[in-house]
Amino acid sequence: MELSAAPCDVGFIGLGVMGKNLTLNLADNGYRVAAFDLDPAKIAGVEAQDRAESGTVRVEGCPDIPAMLSRLSAPRLVVLSVPAGAPVDAVCEALLEAGIGPEDVVVDTGNSLWTDTVKREAHYRGRFHFFSTAVSGGEVGARFGPSLMPSGDPLAWARLAPLWQAIAAKVDPATGKPIERFEPGNPVTEGEPCAAYIGPAGAGHYVKMVHNGIEYADMQLICEAYHLLRSALGLSPAEIAAIFRRWNEGVLDSYLMDISAEVLETWDEQSDGPLVDVILDKAGQKGTGLWTAVSSLELGCPAPTIAQAVYARALSGQKSERVAAAEVLHGPESEPLTGEAADALIEQLHDALYCAKICAYAQGFQLMATAAQAQGWTLDFAAIARIWRAGCIIRAVFLHSIAEAYERDGNLANLLVDPFFTEQLHRYQGNWRRAVAQATLLGVPCGALSASLAYFDSYRLATLPANLLQGQRDFFGAHGFARIDAPESERFHVDWSAPARPVSRSQ
Repeated sequence: MELSAAPCDVGFIGLGVMGKNLTLNLADNGYRVAAFDLDPAKIAGVEAQDRAESGTVRVEGCPDIPAMLSRLSAPRLVVLSVPAGAPVDAVCEALLEAGIGPEDVVVDTGNSLWTDTVKREAHYRGRFHFFSTAVSGGEVGARFGPSLMPSGDPLAWARLAPLWQAIAAKVDPATGKPIERFEPGNPVTEGEPCAAYIGPAGAGHYVKMVHNGIEYADMQLICEAYHLLRSALGLSPAEIAAIFRRWNEGVLDSYLMDISAEVLETWDEQSDGPLVDVILDKAGQKGTGLWTAVSSLELGCPAPTIAQAVYARALSGQKSERVAAAEVLHGPESEPLTGEAADALIEQLHDALYCAKICAYAQGFQLMATAAQAQGWTLDFAAIARIWRAGCIIRAVFLHSIAEAYERDGNLANLLVDPFFTEQLHRYQGNWRRAVAQATLLGVPCGALSASLAYFDSYRLATLPANLLQGQRDFFGAHGFARIDAPESERFHVDWSAPARPVSRSQ
């Protein structure tokens, strides 16, 4: 195809599912894109889709990286949508060979580990501006409005901001709900954009990593609710879908609840039954939930609901062992609950899911705060909650309340101590406890619901049994301990094996 004489606004490398849709989103919002991919079929595919949707040429396919750069006016802006890791570095080196320069901006939109982003910004400093943007929302979000978490050089952000704010998902400022429109060539231009500068290099990908950790937890909590409704009440997938639809009209209104209902409603013609019943119960994962759990352990910031969600996926992968164990390990025998008992459990489970969800988000936001302190970042948690209200996988009406909590107190120690969420937990914790107890009595696993409850109960107690634990550590390892009647900086040790057991100050 003959290229236009006018320069393109942005270069785009990587036309897989996310890259293709981000490219078309940019085109819908008035930007001319010079696009390249190693696979010529993907270049041809995005060009054809662009022509079919717009009736004109907004995306220009380029045969190689030098040709793509030649279509951009300086200073150039190039966006990457390539697999995380070595492919990002390979493309950056190819851009350098093709003549990219110190004033040009290269934006990584892949699912990179945040520490890799920090290293890349330092490595390429002075040769070009390496910038990053974490993207959430999947294929549909990329096409019609994702949630964007950019971080890096503020000067690069100033250059990129108009593009990202144009293509991002939008929220109605009056209601806090997404403004959704899924029409090619007719983007949403009104509302608050779900794109906000997060901070220095790596901050955006860290925030996205925690977003995905919360996503793991949220999904697992919904799955445990489904499991309990099915096992304890004997409900069909369609009946559970109807309950989820009803729940989705209130405080549990979220994208994940909505799609869970749709999955449960879907009929499989081949088996002539619910599709969910023929999906193998082995969960996959791409690592971001694991990264979040590992980071929480490294920072000493508890995120047990997120960690339990990762463990649940790992345990689901032990399918053959579970099948064998089911033959020899048995739980309590019980009949499905009916009548008032069934109605009561449905109400209890709704409240349990809401309370556990609050705890999962509290863990995620506290983890971000701890990481920010360790890295010297200044994170705006109200802004982060606001950009998660649309476009991303964990989008939910509930996030409006989180944004309001951090607007009331930007230094909030933990979401649980915000007055609104404290009141909610006090109001609904009774049913939360009843649901977890009922699941335990029936032998239905509810690790994430239980982990959230244990987190809540541990966080609300002024005294925990770690005093005994410190005694144990001093007994076998002479690690020493602090006393409540002395400054915490002083250390004490007991000669535990001596008859008199004297207490001494340790050096």
